Amino acid sequence: MDTAASPSTGTTAPALTDRNRRKVATAAALASAVEWYDYFVFGIAAALVLGDLYFPAGSSSAGVLAAFATFAVGFLARPIGGIIAGQLGDKRGRKPMLVLALTLMGVATTGIGLLPTYETIGIAAPVLLVLLRVLQGIAVGAQWGGAMLMATEYAPEGKRGLYGSLVQLGVPIGVVTANTVFLIAGATTSDSTFAAWGWRLPFFVGVLVLVLAWYIHTRVEETPAFREAERALAEQEKGEARSPLRMILRSHLGTVFLAGGSFAVNTATFYIIITGVLDYATRELDMKRSAVLAVSLCVSLTQLVLIPAAAALSDRIGRLRIYAFGAVGLLLWAVPLFLLIDTASLLWLAVGTFVTSCFLSIMYGPQAALFAELFTAEMRYTGASLGYQIAAVFGGGLAPFVMVLLLEATGTSMAVSGYIIGLAVIALISIRILSRRAAAREEATAAPEEEGAAPQEEENTPAQA
Repeated sequence: MDTAASPSTGTTAPALTDRNRRKVATAAALASAVEWYDYFVFGIAAALVLGDLYFPAGSSSAGVLAAFATFAVGFLARPIGGIIAGQLGDKRGRKPMLVLALTLMGVATTGIGLLPTYETIGIAAPVLLVLLRVLQGIAVGAQWGGAMLMATEYAPEGKRGLYGSLVQLGVPIGVVTANTVFLIAGATTSDSTFAAWGWRLPFFVGVLVLVLAWYIHTRVEETPAFREAERALAEQEKGEARSPLRMILRSHLGTVFLAGGSFAVNTATFYIIITGVLDYATRELDMKRSAVLAVSLCVSLTQLVLIPAAAALSDRIGRLRIYAFGAVGLLLWAVPLFLLIDTASLLWLAVGTFVTSCFLSIMYGPQAALFAELFTAEMRYTGASLGYQIAAVFGGGLAPFVMVLLLEATGTSMAVSGYIIGLAVIALISIRILSRRAAAREEATAAPEEEGAAPQEEENTPAQA
């Protein structure tokens, strides 16, 4: 069986107080928010200005495709960050990898803000842009697992979903902040000034990431679950080198791919509505940039309520049940979404993306706890990160690029709806298999109890939680 039952994460350490739990959860949520802010400002800039400034050749569509391809490169680099940080995070601790990821992101994002354009330094400009985007991808690939585990492994009994959702809130917070900063930059500069240097201002906010990295490094303790796993495996490491990645590849690779398959539709649809639709609405439907950004901002604000609500509900009735409901919603709403967007009405654009956002939030809320519960503590950083980043590569990273290609090739947005539907079917198949495995594990755990054996203490499985 690929899925692994997890050991208890309880601890009697004096530091595990409600105050300390809240401090760690807040730090993890802030780390996620600033990291995603830095990541999203690139996507918005790619949709608005980067094509003309760094890839000034051919048609406007070609420039946008080149910019979105650079956007996708960051996603291709994310599994690298997940593997490196996962290996070290499972062996050396969650906190050091989170600090390293934040530092790398702050440096890369500030570097993009300072990068000269093609007109100034020629071919070196797009080359350096791609390299900095790769660093962003490695950073965010390393960050998610660390922030998620800092929150969930400190969570009190029965609230792992809720605590994990605090890290998930980093995504809508990042989107809201990125859109707000771009709106302010656009409102305070003319179109020519915005294209010249106004677009750079949002990237300089990335310096704040370095401040947060210092705070976590000096004020936040390592998670109790990692300390327990570290002690339990100390003797084993003396005899042989322990490789979490080798453990995953040898015995749990199927779980990694199922996790990725279950989440790809979520991340693809998310990047379609916040990045692909921004380009489509402004370039093809002639809608105003500021109005579309404002809609994206308002829709993202609703996720601040929906994500923790879905996560809290998953603590009561089960992660996979909530998760599957969101995937079904995305499948059914894919066609109405683009029928509404194609009206070129700001109101219907808002309605279409709002409903989509609701289904995304329903999936995204319990996702952190779900992925954490698929793997034991000694391989959790590696396994959860790989599952998440595989979905990011084949879902989110390629989604805006695939959207432009589909629109150019078919001339209809219904092709994009079909893309979302296909990913939703894959998600539902993956969720079904994970659900069956969780049920089988519950039966295997219940068997000793029926025979009178003492039940084994363990974390909630995805079906139980």
